[in-house]
Amino acid sequence: MAAHRTPTATPTRARPARPLLPVLVAVFTLAASLVLAGCSDGENPSTVTSKAASAAESLENRATAAASSLAAQATGAIASATAEIGHKLDGIKGGQDAKKDVKLGPASTDPDGRAKAEVTATNPDDAKRSFAVQVNFTNTDGTTLDTVLVTVPDVPAGGTGTATARSSHGLSGEAKAQLGRAVRY
Repeated sequence: MAAHRTPTATPTRARPARPLLPVLVAVFTLAASLVLAGCSDGENPSTVTSKAASAAESLENRATAAASSLAAQATGAIASATAEIGHKLDGIKGGQDAKKDVKLGPASTDPDGRAKAEVTATNPDDAKRSFAVQVNFTNTDGTTLDTVLVTVPDVPAGGTGTATARSSHGLSGEAKAQLGRAVRY
């Protein structure tokens, strides 16, 4: 009997959001520089403090806008990946809805921070079939963090097959695996 390899997710991936920490460090550094620079030109402390507060507020507004932009980009990337997976699933010739035949194990995290979940497909047909399965990784609030497509190939008639779905990037916080769509072909 040939060795069985566990398939992993295909490269349809959402792009990770960029970290906000560098922006916040830059804001703090610039605000501190403004305060120190203001003390050297002979202005009174009240004026310097007011200018620093105004500059910090302006930078905070810019940082908030940048964070909102990054969040929108991440949401857009998830939507794009979900749409691409949908097109791939729709394009499977002779594919049948198989969501009731697929189960997901609990999500866990790899040492590199990527979420993973075991996918088990049960083939009710009388012939060998493969399964294409969309797995969504969400946070505890239900917000989708990543979505991947995994194939469970060559499941024997009346048998089961497994594969491992892995997120495309490290996810922060606790992730849960949710079944999106599943197609048997």
